[in-house]
Amino acid sequence: MQTATAYKRAQDGFDTVLAKIGADQWDQPSTCAEWTIRDVAGHVIWAQLQLRAWATGEEFHSATGFPGSPHPGELTGDDPVATFRDAREKADATLTDESLRRMLTLPGLGTLPVAGMVELLVTDFLAHSWDIGHAAGLDVRLDPELLPGALEWSREHLGGSRQPGYFGPPVPVAPDADEQTKLLAFLGREPGQHLS
Repeated sequence: MQTATAYKRAQDGFDTVLAKIGADQWDQPSTCAEWTIRDVAGHVIWAQLQLRAWATGEEFHSATGFPGSPHPGELTGDDPVATFRDAREKADATLTDESLRRMLTLPGLGTLPVAGMVELLVTDFLAHSWDIGHAAGLDVRLDPELLPGALEWSREHLGGSRQPGYFGPPVPVAPDADEQTKLLAFLGREPGQHLS
C-alpha cells in the first residue's frame, strides 16, 4: 500500500475513535503513562503541527506535545475533535511530492525525508487510536490492512526509542496472536489490560 494511502486511512481511523470519546471521558487516564485521553489527543495534534512545519520548512519550537511532555492536552482547545481536524487539514495541505522529499535531520532518527516521518505517523496513529479508544472502553479494531506494514516499520526502526515517553519494552504475546495484538505488544502496550 502506498504511504499516502496508508497515512490517510490511519488518520481516518484515529478520527473515528476520537469522535466517539464522550464529553466526560477526556480527562480519564489513557494507556500512555501519566497522560489522559485529552493529552494523547493533544500529542497527536502537536504531531500534525510539527509535520506541517517539516513539510514547509517553517520554524517550529513548541515542545508542548512532545513524547513524554507533561500536559499536551493544552493543545486540544474546547473541542479536541475539531482541533484535530483543523490541524490535520492544514498539515495535509502541505504534503506535496516536493515537500515529502524535503530532508530532515532528527535526533535518534538521523537524516530522512518528510515521507519517512509520514510512515512513522501511520504507526503513531494506529497506536494512539487504541490508546484512547481502549481507555474509553471502546472495542477498537485497527485497520487490518495497515497492521503488517506498521509492524514491519516498527521492528525496523524502534530499537533506539525504547525510553519513557516513547515506546515501552515489547510485551510477550502468544505465537498465534493476531496482527493487532502483535503490533500493540511490540509497541509496549498490553492489549488485554483494563484501566480502572
